[in-house]
Amino acid sequence: MIGSRHRIWQLLLAISISALLLWWAFRDVNLAEAVGYLRSVRLGWLLAAVVVATTLFPLRLFRWRLLLRKEDGGPYPWLPLWHAIAMGFAANNLLPFRAGEVVRTVAASRLTGARLTSAFASVAVERVFDALTLVGLLAIALLMPGMPSGLSVAGIPVQRVATTAGLLALAALGCAGLVVAFPRAAEGIIRRIVPSDRIALRLIEMIEGIRQGLGVLQSPLRLAGVIAWSVVLWLVNALSFYLAFSAFDLPVDYVGAVVLQGVLAFGIAVPSAPGYVGPFEAAITAVLALYGIGASQAVAYAVGYHLTTFVPITLLGVWSATKTGLGLAATAREAPPNA
Repeated sequence: MIGSRHRIWQLLLAISISALLLWWAFRDVNLAEAVGYLRSVRLGWLLAAVVVATTLFPLRLFRWRLLLRKEDGGPYPWLPLWHAIAMGFAANNLLPFRAGEVVRTVAASRLTGARLTSAFASVAVERVFDALTLVGLLAIALLMPGMPSGLSVAGIPVQRVATTAGLLALAALGCAGLVVAFPRAAEGIIRRIVPSDRIALRLIEMIEGIRQGLGVLQSPLRLAGVIAWSVVLWLVNALSFYLAFSAFDLPVDYVGAVVLQGVLAFGIAVPSAPGYVGPFEAAITAVLALYGIGASQAVAYAVGYHLTTFVPITLLGVWSATKTGLGLAATAREAPPNA
């Protein structure tokens, strides 16, 4: 009963945050103008953006097959891992509590026979590489000549923001390396400085998962492959935003797409309703405002991009769930309590 109440409060908080951010994004929008921008969209460019954005999910297979390996070091088959990826991202769009990663790892374990702990560890390492890649690309983009002159974030020049982001990425990488290299010492430090035993346990479990996942990267060639695919994935994802700029006739270049992507990736990390509704629109509107794009046109872009890229992977995930016989909601409930 206590767990159910906690979940209900979590869901209410997430929905409240989504509603607040939606209000913020729409507060200065002229709905008639926004609808006009949606009606005048260049469908060819928008379709290209949707195709590129959807291509990102099959590309994730290449990196995941480097991280999730059999006990003999060999890769798992392509199709079961694809079903797991499609179901996971569809679950993020349809289910509360960010159930997608749980669905993906449980489905991978069920369909390939991989250990559940290994599947979770591989996803944990994915998150680390994604975060470091996004911060790195964002820092580079903020220093590129294509940025608007005199651009600042919260009154801080972008050069300072970029330098800080780069230093934070290096610090995070260094901390991650020390934690993985000295897990017992890290566990002791966490237990001393974190007041909540429950939070401390979750942090320790996270560290152990990352350490297990990094175990498969002892091969320099495989590590280089993971790094390369991480960069490719996020450059392709930025390309989809750039193509959508043309669809909505926005005067923003590819560098701006990289900036938008970086801010958006961290913006949707806040608790929200399924599908990242609210944080998605708010983050895009905030970034486009830096480029002088009005609220109505920015919201039209955000809503148009969100809706059109939402549909393909959701349908593919539902199809995979039907094909494999693994229901999305049922799969989400199969994870152990501490997963």
